[in-house]
Amino acid sequence: MIIMRNKRTTWRDKWMQWSRFSDLPLRYKLSVLFLMVGILPSIALGILVNFTVNRIVDKQVTEGTIQLIGKVNQTLDNDMENLQNITYLIGFDPKVKRFLDGSISAGNAGMAEGGRQQPALDDKNAELYAIKQYLQGFTTLYPEIAAILVVNGSGDYVSNEMYARSPDNLTRDSWYLEAAKHEGLFTVLGHPQQRNVTTHVHYANDELVSVVRSFVDPDTRKVTGAVLIDLKLRAVARAVRDVTLGKNGYLMVTDKSGGPIYTPEDPLVPEVPSAWIPGEDSGAFVKEAGGRRLQFIYGTSSFTGWRTIGVFETNEAVYEVRQIRFYLICFLFVVCLFGLTASYTLSQSIARPIRQLMSFMQKAESGDLTVRYLRHRQDEVGMLGRSFNRMLLEIRKLIRLNELRERQKREAELRSLQAHIKPHFLYNTLDTIHWMAKKKGADDVSDMVESLSRLFRIGLSKGSDIIPIRDEWTHISSYLQIQKTRYRDRLHCELLLSEEAEGLFVLKILLQPIVENAIYHGIKARRGPGHIRIAASVEQDMLVLTVSDDGAGMPREKLKALRMQLRDPLAAMEASGGEEGPAGRSYGMLNVQARILLAFGEEYGISLESAEGFGTNVTIRHPLLYGVPSPTDNDGGNS
Repeated sequence: MIIMRNKRTTWRDKWMQWSRFSDLPLRYKLSVLFLMVGILPSIALGILVNFTVNRIVDKQVTEGTIQLIGKVNQTLDNDMENLQNITYLIGFDPKVKRFLDGSISAGNAGMAEGGRQQPALDDKNAELYAIKQYLQGFTTLYPEIAAILVVNGSGDYVSNEMYARSPDNLTRDSWYLEAAKHEGLFTVLGHPQQRNVTTHVHYANDELVSVVRSFVDPDTRKVTGAVLIDLKLRAVARAVRDVTLGKNGYLMVTDKSGGPIYTPEDPLVPEVPSAWIPGEDSGAFVKEAGGRRLQFIYGTSSFTGWRTIGVFETNEAVYEVRQIRFYLICFLFVVCLFGLTASYTLSQSIARPIRQLMSFMQKAESGDLTVRYLRHRQDEVGMLGRSFNRMLLEIRKLIRLNELRERQKREAELRSLQAHIKPHFLYNTLDTIHWMAKKKGADDVSDMVESLSRLFRIGLSKGSDIIPIRDEWTHISSYLQIQKTRYRDRLHCELLLSEEAEGLFVLKILLQPIVENAIYHGIKARRGPGHIRIAASVEQDMLVLTVSDDGAGMPREKLKALRMQLRDPLAAMEASGGEEGPAGRSYGMLNVQARILLAFGEEYGISLESAEGFGTNVTIRHPLLYGVPSPTDNDGGNS
């Protein structure tokens, strides 16, 4: 039992320690966080790199060397393909073809001293001289070609730089027999050995690489001759010698049997036996040679069959690993030093302005709204401080605005109480006039006074802004009755209230300003009688009220200006001040638009269509209201 209590105490202590850490100031938490995020991953990364760097370096060295060998082989293959193309060009030349079929005799027995034949003046010697000039053109274009020799089936030959060592027939030479054996295929022989031809420059055998190709009669499939090209070894050395692997490593080239084609001076190993090389076309292996452990990486050319082999000591890769490990330790030391400094500096730079901002907030909380954050930081803390300043300004504005609205509200309530006295007195007076006119027999005066009385009663609506649509219909009917008394036969009206719209509620006095505009700016401005059509229907989940007239209409510029004003009716009303002008004449319509937008939002409102000389159509989109909304209903929806 005692042991269990100790365990519980240990876990409780750990939880309390963590709770105490959570209560630490922000600067301490940030310091610990920066250390954990910056230093611990760096140490873990260093251990991981130290564990895997040797394998990765070996792999990268091998892959990089194989790619390098592939590029070297591609360069050598390009050189050999150029030589192959030259053999094709020589075989296609008409003069060479005549020499191969025996039409031209080289007369090798008549060679002058030094192996150079003196050109004669007959046609055959002229053609032989032209062939030699043709071959000389290739060595001029490709300086890496030492010499070119063409031999026909009879043993006669023609060359720009070669000559025979002895009168023996060149068709018995090993290089010719090798070319004839492959029957027209381009063949790379490697270094020349024991052949009966030499060059005027007297190149050593290990300074040349020989290639051959035989010419075959396409009809008889008989070998008619061969071409021998000596390539200078420096063409191979140029692609290989400038490549170094590590400090002492190098590339060497061997033939298919492992014989050396190119080996640099002072090689680590003079020769790579074929038994060392695995059967794959490319790969790597390690061998002991001369008391040193050597790494061999090789690749085989698919065109020539040569192997390009990279040779370097294995400890050079270990040296690279040691260098990486040294730099890694230095990096970890710098990271730890920088991390400690940066964590302290960053934690202070973040926590200090936050603490200052907290003190400002505490002052603002106590009621002092004059405090300001005055630092010009561009980071998130600075943005928060500027937002704090703007918030205090807005709070002060809202306080002043609220005070102003409360004062205006009290004044408006007082004016409303005073205004309610006048309509009741007016109703009683109009009612007295109505009965007096009726008693005197003035029925037209009585009807007009009665309509005017209904107009005022519905306009007041006991202070309510939302009234049944039937009352709005009675209101506009009373207004039209008064106007028809004035205009008589010049004004014809049609009111259509659909059944589905009869039970709805609307904002009061929606139609009267629109109809008034239609009469004064439409019907009155045209010649002859005019018609006004007022309709109410339910379309697409909203109440649609339309007022159409066949009056004078309005010009396109005025229609465009009025549509712009309907987008922001409050600004247009404030700019007009109720005076005459483009906005003043439509003050009532702008008033209706402003009340709809304020009550129900921009989804509803007035749209306008008009054409000069054809009339105007005003459409009011109004939400479906089945009762008077409560004061808490902000969306103007159905109640």
